Amino acid sequence: MNFLISGCAGFIGYHISDFLCKKYKRSKVIGFDNLNNFYSIKLKKKRISNLKKNKNFFFKKIDLEDTKSLSDLFKKKKIKIVFHLGAQAGVRDSLRMPKSYFKSNFKGFINIINLSKINNVKKFIFASSSSVYGDQKKFPISEKTKVFPKNIYSATKKINEEIGEDISKISNMKIIGLRFFTVYGKYGRPDMFIYKYLESLINKKRFNLFNSGNHLRDYTHIDDVVKIMDLLISKKMSKKFEIFNICSNKPIDINKLSLFIAKFLGKKPKFVFKDRNKIEVIKTHGDNKKILKFLNYKIKNNIYLELPKIINWYKQNRIWKLKI
Repeated sequence: MNFLISGCAGFIGYHISDFLCKKYKRSKVIGFDNLNNFYSIKLKKKRISNLKKNKNFFFKKIDLEDTKSLSDLFKKKKIKIVFHLGAQAGVRDSLRMPKSYFKSNFKGFINIINLSKINNVKKFIFASSSSVYGDQKKFPISEKTKVFPKNIYSATKKINEEIGEDISKISNMKIIGLRFFTVYGKYGRPDMFIYKYLESLINKKRFNLFNSGNHLRDYTHIDDVVKIMDLLISKKMSKKFEIFNICSNKPIDINKLSLFIAKFLGKKPKFVFKDRNKIEVIKTHGDNKKILKFLNYKIKNNIYLELPKIINWYKQNRIWKLKI
């Protein structure tokens, strides 16, 4: 059983690739990424360098829209499980460069799911996003909650879900969409709150805090995310298409989180309070009952217990100090 992971140089793609290499040593884990400069190339190359230490990992630099190269990959490697995690991520940048999001998140998605169907892939598991829910008034948000995508990024993710469901009706492939809430952990994206805030504290610089920090975010540790994704590989499905929330069901107050991080570092934050960015939601709080019941799984990691480990790791592994 061979695996294909798109976006293997990304945060979640890196961690699931490494996990699969170590657990399924007789299988080939093929990862591809276009290594774009959306954020630190150095960090992405470090992730790939780490993955190449696994003898059963194989990397290809390919764009999602490159049909010929991807088609060759499917035919040569006999892929059975696909984790599609490659996409243009982030809400704010989707307004700044919409064409890039359309190209990667729409055209790229159609390309890889169609090739998966043609090449008889058994399971296609892809990254959706909690952003499809938009602003909600009732919490926690379940998979049955009506969605209100409010930006280009979330719209592309909802379209992916619709395409996935349609493809499931005309193929034997099982298709699963994962609505990730906020995922955190080592080797995380440097443009996300935790690492950006850590940098400001370490360098004694001002930090822009939107809506005076009055946000709630549902954080899930990468280890829980990876274990859930692994369990989905062998889990039998009665339906051909499923959508699951991937969350902790425990919203975290950003003000409290920022004070916790500052206190642990022994630093005093220098906040610059900014008005709310209206394309972003105030609160995310997901209901994870469906996925936990489906897999008989329990979320194991608590953010306030894990953060000290991540902070200590980051102090030794800041992006510009990473050795490749």
